[in-house]
Amino acid sequence: MKLRVVFYGLCLLILASCGSSKKTNQKNKNSGVVLNEPKPVKLPSVNEKEITKKLVKKNPRLNKQTLSYIRKYAPIAVLEMHEHKIPASITLAQGILESGRGRSKLALKSNNHFGIKCHTGWQGERVYHDDDEAQECFRKYQYVETSYSDHSAFLSKRKRYAFLFNYRKKDYKKWAKGLKKAGYATDRKYPNKLIKIIEDYKLYEFDKVNKKDFKIKKSNKKENKPAYTIGNYYEVKKDDTLYSIAKKFKTTVAIIKELNGLKSNTIAIGQHLLTK
Repeated sequence: MKLRVVFYGLCLLILASCGSSKKTNQKNKNSGVVLNEPKPVKLPSVNEKEITKKLVKKNPRLNKQTLSYIRKYAPIAVLEMHEHKIPASITLAQGILESGRGRSKLALKSNNHFGIKCHTGWQGERVYHDDDEAQECFRKYQYVETSYSDHSAFLSKRKRYAFLFNYRKKDYKKWAKGLKKAGYATDRKYPNKLIKIIEDYKLYEFDKVNKKDFKIKKSNKKENKPAYTIGNYYEVKKDDTLYSIAKKFKTTVAIIKELNGLKSNTIAIGQHLLTK
């Protein structure tokens, strides 16, 4: 009888331990800092409307969602091409393929259009999604534009992709095959899928856009920043929470939220909060 009691006691301890472990893992899943992402600016046209209209006239059966995606994001792909020397056709084709034309669960819930996982060193918000393995960690963005710029940084700052930048910007076939070779995707048909999208929708036309013809108009309007008065405004820093800020200024979370018109406890690095 005593042995049974001891056995049941051990089972309860093991179950309790597993439960606490699950809670800890769940807590870690929700961690991550809300990054202060730059607000997207209006980009000049790259003839995306004209190009897609011609495509539809020649082939009315082309996917409407893909055409809509091209009209929406082609200028961003061209901007990234001129800043990071990645063919706009490749960036756009990857965005279409990886995000399911912007309609995948990952794209919709996290603005992640390139399937970029968290990896070591990622400090921003994250979401969990089934991919090669169950519940893998993926990066979450406030804006789709940030996903595009992060994709460029991801390729240009990693050694395994360095050889790609020896290819010409207009050689989308070598880029497509090179991405698979470097390990961007596990799908053996990945290069062929990218090339087909590029050729079916003539995305290579966007590789021809000259930098001088792609000028971003700078707004003359001055950004409205809070007038700083010592003790009134506080700039949010890494690891800050509303609770820690409230404690620092001897106030409450409810008061800070009311003063700043906040509907949730989400704050961003660099954000300025009224504290009094």
